[in-house]
Amino acid sequence: MELHEALVCLGALSQGTRLETFRLLVRHEPEGLPAGEVARRLDVPQNTMSTHLAVLTRAGLLRSERHSRSILYRADLNCLREMMLFLIKECCDGRADLCEPLIADLLPCCPPLPGNAVQ
Repeated sequence: MELHEALVCLGALSQGTRLETFRLLVRHEPEGLPAGEVARRLDVPQNTMSTHLAVLTRAGLLRSERHSRSILYRADLNCLREMMLFLIKECCDGRADLCEPLIADLLPCCPPLPGNAVQ
């Protein structure tokens, strides 16, 4: 991810409703949620939610797919991964002891898959 792309993503997430929308959709991966359900769960008017979803989609943080009369939204976890890597890339300048607490905090959320243990 380049600086401009990171700024677009971070800008899209810098508004409260959009950040909560993205977090909600991350929790509902891989199934996603219809736009109306996202609006209902966050108690946001549907036309306002539509605007927020469009901003997040343009930033590359969401993908959408039409299902009959509704649009299903999903978080783009590859974009999230790229943004996270952009933020921490070269964070420790080669000093692994500085990154160790960050990695330890992330592991309880996402334990390694068998065969992918962190060394």
